[in-house]
Amino acid sequence: MNNDILIQVKNLTKHFPITRGAIIQRQVGAVQAVDKVTFTIRKGETLGLVGESGCGKTTTGRTILQLYRPTAGEVFFRGIELAKLKGKQLRRARRNMQMVFQDPYASLNPRMNIGNIIAEPLEVHKIGDRQERRERVQELLRLVGLSPHFLTRYPHEFSGGQRQRVGIARALALQPEFIVLDEPISALDVSIQAQVVNLLAQLQQTFGLTYLFIAHDLSMVRHISDRTAVMYLGKIIELATRNELYGHPLHPYTQALLSAVPIPDPIRERKRQRIILEGDVPSPANPPRGCRFRPRCPSIQDLCKQKDPEWREVAADHWVACALYN
Repeated sequence: MNNDILIQVKNLTKHFPITRGAIIQRQVGAVQAVDKVTFTIRKGETLGLVGESGCGKTTTGRTILQLYRPTAGEVFFRGIELAKLKGKQLRRARRNMQMVFQDPYASLNPRMNIGNIIAEPLEVHKIGDRQERRERVQELLRLVGLSPHFLTRYPHEFSGGQRQRVGIARALALQPEFIVLDEPISALDVSIQAQVVNLLAQLQQTFGLTYLFIAHDLSMVRHISDRTAVMYLGKIIELATRNELYGHPLHPYTQALLSAVPIPDPIRERKRQRIILEGDVPSPANPPRGCRFRPRCPSIQDLCKQKDPEWREVAADHWVACALYN
């Protein structure tokens, strides 16, 4: 594997079973939340993962960290296949991988004070004594822009932005290399979002962190990511560098998404043509045959109905899964 690659995902698949029966449960189907996803994340970069709600972004992030065990496929962290690790080996690997959750209100235990919340990963992994953990927590609070005197306060005493900073401090406690940011700003006020994004960028530069930044706000992803992957109904359909994707989108779905992003220039905004997609997103429990975007695609071909489009590199570091480019 390339030495620059920290995370390598190969044909990652996660299906959730659909069962019926009051006493004897039997599987009658599956929700295909993530289906044969392939990509890499390089050391020190931010990979943005965008798409509509319910397309599988969060499941992808959690499956990479093995919070959900994959149905099929492989996830490599520094060349080590995570799906094969169990017990102590998996726990040791997880020290290098953390997650910042979407909802800062739900992800912090309301019965624990801030000091105990941030120190919990240190206690789980038996790092330092009580005094050393306390000093580490104070240092982490300073790093994320909070007062070290907040140690004894509880989550309900903080604003949403402050709670998310606590979540970031907890993720940094074990000095990880890789952090999955699961829509970390979507539950925050617009005025606070930029502060949190700037904090994440500053921490990345200071500690050489690698991010998977999951979001549905395309303009924010453009601001923070080095490369961007677009997801639709459990599959990644396009991946490219930030400027390439936003400047030359190839997949019809990516083009439609970007056509809805507001432009600050009112003259260009008036002249721009919006792409309106017809129909609704199909159910992941019963995805369409062939290309999953086929029922809504304005550029459908006969081939689209027959088989999945091939995941191909059509230009330098620009990947797309679409029959238009096969």
